[in-house]
Amino acid sequence: MGERFFLYDDTVETKTRFISFMGDEERHDLAIMYSDRYYGKAVVLDIQRNKFAIVGADDLNEEGYLEYAFGLSEKVAAELTEFLYEVV
Repeated sequence: MGERFFLYDDTVETKTRFISFMGDEERHDLAIMYSDRYYGKAVVLDIQRNKFAIVGADDLNEEGYLEYAFGLSEKVAAELTEFLYEVV
C-alpha cells in the first residue's frame, strides 16, 4: 500500500446524548452527538436501524429528509421530526 493521504485527522470534544423513547408508531433509540463540526448540526445515530445522518433545523424543514436518511415511513419520520425539533 502506498503512502496514505489524509484529508483531515482531527480529534474534537463531543457531547453525546443517548435517548430512548416510545412514540405513537414505534420505539426510537438514538445517540445524538454535538460538536463544533458540521456548522452547528448534530450527528444523529439511529441505533436500531444502524443508520446515521447529520441533522439541523434546516434539514428537519426539508420534506422527506428523515424518511430518506433513516429509511422511515412518513408517520414514523413525523414523530421523530417532532422530537428532533426539541433537541437539534
